[in-house]
Amino acid sequence: MTEQLLYLSQKDVADTGLTMDRIIETVEKGFNEMGNGRVEMPPKPGVHPGEGDNFIHAMPAYIPAMNSAGVKWVSGYPGNPAKGIPYINGLLIYNDPATGLPLSVMDCSWITAMRTAAASAVSAKYLARPESSTIGILACGVQGHTNLEAMNVLFPLKKVFAFDTIAEQAEELAAYGRNTLGLDVEIVTDPRKAVTGCDIVVTSGPILKVPHATIKKDWVDEGAFVSCVDFDSFFSRNALAQADKWTTDNLDQYNHYKDHVGFFIDCPPVYAELGELVTGAKKGRENDTERTFAANLGLAMEDMAVAPLIFDLAKDKNLGTWLPL
Repeated sequence: MTEQLLYLSQKDVADTGLTMDRIIETVEKGFNEMGNGRVEMPPKPGVHPGEGDNFIHAMPAYIPAMNSAGVKWVSGYPGNPAKGIPYINGLLIYNDPATGLPLSVMDCSWITAMRTAAASAVSAKYLARPESSTIGILACGVQGHTNLEAMNVLFPLKKVFAFDTIAEQAEELAAYGRNTLGLDVEIVTDPRKAVTGCDIVVTSGPILKVPHATIKKDWVDEGAFVSCVDFDSFFSRNALAQADKWTTDNLDQYNHYKDHVGFFIDCPPVYAELGELVTGAKKGRENDTERTFAANLGLAMEDMAVAPLIFDLAKDKNLGTWLPL
């Protein structure tokens, strides 16, 4: 018998119909496994071709409870959108843990967009006020869309404030929020209006080693939750100093970025990993006035939690192309 692997294009992956609520549930289960020390996942190595903030990362993980192992090879090039190319691109290899044979090679752009937002939502579940109804999105590209979708799954959102330096992106997010999610969306040209007065704030621009520090001290309200999808790129140090709880998804990886790559300079000390919040090892929000932050880095565990679901759905729906090994 000739061994085969299933190739799934970006369209194939999206056509599986995997929903955000199921991705959030799966990612939370993965963090529970991680919080209990049952995930093998080294800090991701990377290369940085060209100049500026370009990166290509290798992201391996093994989750025994989900019978999932593999690696994602993903790039982020901030200059790509100006060329008509997505910022994030790459491939995921999903392996059979019993034999090591590759079962599937799939586009990772859709998975990355969805699982990143799902991790933001899991952080918010433990750190945001449950009644949160107002959200600010700063940078309205792919992650702006998926984070809004994910937060809308867990919270009774009503009002959205959308800020982007590219008007077209803000308009696209507004149309998505209004027409698909049924939310009241207001486009703002002053970034403070997407921060002050919001229960939840999401910053989702390119990841920059030198923060542009748009958000200033006293902009984030007491009691608000912030998901820093773009690390600390949007924040002044004075604004971050007001954080009551500064969390991340993986401390080893966070420290690697801080000590060896040069991110997170003068950020608050890490209060907890997301796995600690999910397992209850550390308390999440403890009162209505805490300013809570999640600076999640994006983990291979999240990709490998989602990959088996994509693979099984694709087979059920006869999606993709079978290739001989």
